[in-house]
Amino acid sequence: MAYDLEEQEQMAEMKAWWNKFGNLITWLLTIALASYSGWSYWNYYQRNQAALASQLYGELQKSTGAKDNVKVQRAAADLEEKFGTTAYAQMGALAAAKTAFDADDLKGAKKQLQWVIDHGRDDEYKAIAKIRFAGILLDEKSYEDGLKVLSGEFPSDFFGEVADRKGDILVAQNKISEARIAYQVALDKMDKKNPGSQLVRLKLDAVGGESHPKVADNVAP
Repeated sequence: MAYDLEEQEQMAEMKAWWNKFGNLITWLLTIALASYSGWSYWNYYQRNQAALASQLYGELQKSTGAKDNVKVQRAAADLEEKFGTTAYAQMGALAAAKTAFDADDLKGAKKQLQWVIDHGRDDEYKAIAKIRFAGILLDEKSYEDGLKVLSGEFPSDFFGEVADRKGDILVAQNKISEARIAYQVALDKMDKKNPGSQLVRLKLDAVGGESHPKVADNVAP
């Protein structure tokens, strides 16, 4: 009998505790389950998006190999519209820009590069797009616009390439002394194993420059 009374007391305490905290626990469990479900769905969605984007990027590469600028631009536009948050969209836009440039479609090339600059999620891709965009502006003799594109922050790995492009624009403007400094910066910032460093050295020699590490170290890229 004593056991029954003790059991009844425990049940009463449990019932009272549940009446007090049961609703809160139910809500917490519901939120936890909803969060887990949402997280699982998001992972599935991301994997699915990446897979679809990969397929479309593959089609873009085939069209690039065939030098079919129309199909390349169409595929790039689809990547940007449907899978703009993936790396494939950025890579696709850069590939499309090159295909357009090779096809003398400078408007299309600039459009693709501008998309990467405006919507790219990776600083490295954005840096590549800016350097290439500035190159097109150099060809179009839009020198100040080219220098403007090269202003601002860049990943340190691109300091040399940025300075090199600035030097090219400054030479075109006949600002030889400034170009000389820019090429010196480029030479100092580039890895000596980088094949491009030899070309920069030739440019520096062409504008009457010599290697002055201390000067280059004090000049922003």
